[in-house]
Amino acid sequence: MTPVVKSIALPSPVTLQYVEQGDPSGIPLLCLHGVTDSWRSFEPVLPHLPATIHAFALTQGGHGDAGRPASYRTRDFAADVAAFADALRLGPVVIVGHSMGSTNAQCFAIDHPGRTRALVLAGSFATYRSNATVLEFWESTVSQLTDPIDPGFVREFQESTLAQSVPRVFIDTIVDESLKVPARVWRAAFEGFLEDAVARDLGKIRAPSLIMWGTRDALASRRDQDDLVTAIAGSRLLVYGGAGHALHWEEPERFAADVVAFVRGLGT
Repeated sequence: MTPVVKSIALPSPVTLQYVEQGDPSGIPLLCLHGVTDSWRSFEPVLPHLPATIHAFALTQGGHGDAGRPASYRTRDFAADVAAFADALRLGPVVIVGHSMGSTNAQCFAIDHPGRTRALVLAGSFATYRSNATVLEFWESTVSQLTDPIDPGFVREFQESTLAQSVPRVFIDTIVDESLKVPARVWRAAFEGFLEDAVARDLGKIRAPSLIMWGTRDALASRRDQDDLVTAIAGSRLLVYGGAGHALHWEEPERFAADVVAFVRGLGT
C-alpha cells in the first residue's frame, strides 16, 4: 500500500506533512525523524505495524516538504507535536523518535507529561554538547554550509549512519529528502540541539520509555544510552548487536516488532 501524504496547518504557524495508517480507535503512535530526514525515514517500518496501532509519521518543520518556520529549537519541534496531537484530538500519545526526533520526544514528555503515554528513543542522545563527533561535524561542516548543498556530502552523511546494508533505492530517497532542506535549516537545527537544555530535565520524564541502540552507532554512544537509562526512571535499554545509528532502516521488521511488543505491554 502506498502511503497517502497529508498536510496540516498548525497555529505556530507551520504546515506539517504526515502519513497515517491503522485503526483510528487504536493507540496513537507518532514517529519523529532525525535531522534533515522526513516522514519517509519510517517508511520501511510502517508496513510492519498492525492495524491496531494508529500510526503517524510526521515531517517536522523545515524538513522535506513541510513549511519552513523561523526557529528550530527543540521546544519548537515539541510544541508542534503538541499542536498536531491537539488538531487531530489524539489524547495521550506514544512517541517514537529517532536521533533528533528522540530529543524532540524527550522535550515533549517533559513539557507535556499528561499527554505522553510512552516513549521509544532510537539512536538517542543524552546531550549533544559533550558529543565530540557531533561538535566536530558542526564546527567543520554544518556551520559552514551554503546553498546549494552538495548531493555527495548529503549521501556521505546519510550513509555514515549505517552499519548494515539497506536497499539503494531507499537511500536514494532519503538523500533526495535531505536535499530539500536548505542550508539555513541545517545550521539552525544543529544550533538548536547543541543549545538545548533537555538533558538537565530528563529526570522529569515519567512515561514508560524504551531506549533502542545499535552497537555500531557512530554518533550516539553507549554512554548516552546508559545516561538516559539512569536519568529516566523505569526506562530500559534494548541493544541491537551490529546495528548502526539508523537501526530502524537496517532492521525495520525487528524494530516494528519491538515497538509493538512495548506498546502492547503498556496495557489499556
